[in-house]
Amino acid sequence: MPRPVKALLWVRVLNQLGAYALAFLAVLAGPDRAAVTLAVFGVAALISRWAGGLLLDRLSPRTLIASGLTATGAALLVLAVARTPAQVVVAVALVGLAFEVYEPASQELLARLTEGDRRQDAYALLGTSLVAAGAGGGLLAAMLLPLGVRWLMVVDGATCVVAAVVALAFLGREAAQVTAEGRAPGRWRPPVLLLRLTVAGTAFAYGYLAVLMFMPFVLLQRGAPAWLPGVTLTGSALLVPLVARLARKPVTALPHTVVLAVGTALLGVLVLAMVLGHGVGLTVASYLAWVAVNGVLLGRWQAMIADIAPAADRPRWFAFHGSSWGIAQPAVPAVAAVAAGIAGGTGAAAFATAAVAFLAVPLLLATVPRAVSSE
Repeated sequence: MPRPVKALLWVRVLNQLGAYALAFLAVLAGPDRAAVTLAVFGVAALISRWAGGLLLDRLSPRTLIASGLTATGAALLVLAVARTPAQVVVAVALVGLAFEVYEPASQELLARLTEGDRRQDAYALLGTSLVAAGAGGGLLAAMLLPLGVRWLMVVDGATCVVAAVVALAFLGREAAQVTAEGRAPGRWRPPVLLLRLTVAGTAFAYGYLAVLMFMPFVLLQRGAPAWLPGVTLTGSALLVPLVARLARKPVTALPHTVVLAVGTALLGVLVLAMVLGHGVGLTVASYLAWVAVNGVLLGRWQAMIADIAPAADRPRWFAFHGSSWGIAQPAVPAVAAVAAGIAGGTGAAAFATAAVAFLAVPLLLATVPRAVSSE
């Protein structure tokens, strides 16, 4: 991999080591204000991702990555000292408004620095690195939590600032060029192809987040010992890089849409196995198989967008398609709560709707033109 790609991976890993703090926003806000606080964060994060895509018309990826991380770190420190409910909500909004600014810039920089099979490898390596860093971050959170939730925010803010310094120091000349040259003047509108891919991406994101959010809950509900969810999540974090490496050569030459369609169909079947099989052992085995399939799909969505988007519009394609995660995140608990009465519980509803979402992705990708499928 080129040196700037390695530098970007280190930047993202350093940031991810502290990203666990966001999982404790509801704890910091308190039970009475958790829903409002999380909603504020979700809307603000969606805005920040769009802002990150638009700002690449005027700023370089290196500038946006460093400034976004610095702003996130500063906002987290503000959140750590916030005391009143109003102060907490305002600080959470500030964190959200900075939180996703660097995401389109990171994806654009990888697309700019790589091509062909190297591009898919780079996006997959970014995904596996973030999973591994997330596992390390979870251990760090376990050590800091006895000191109080606010210390999580302080350490997360510090990792953001350190990552920003690394970005400024090691991202090279390629990362300092503005992207907008060659973009057609006038108001930009997402093309029909991007809309189709974003709908498919939203269904995928919904299924992924539904399983991830409710897996510990479902395991405990089915009688698993208290230590098993944590061990299962740690094992899955170790499994992803191994599977991604083993699957690299067999699937590299296949079209993105084929890999995504087949992979998400398998994900849907495995989630159905989790829904129908009530034993703890079967649930864990199905989940680990689900994680393995996800390891094969890591980086595919981003690599597909990078391959088919016009170079000048690529940041906006990344921002628009990436908003699927911002839409899916608040949708998961809402849909699960509505479907709980029919499915027999919130956890069962989350898994059942996740299976439907995954199985819908191949149908949605079938509408993508063959020219794109062969990229």
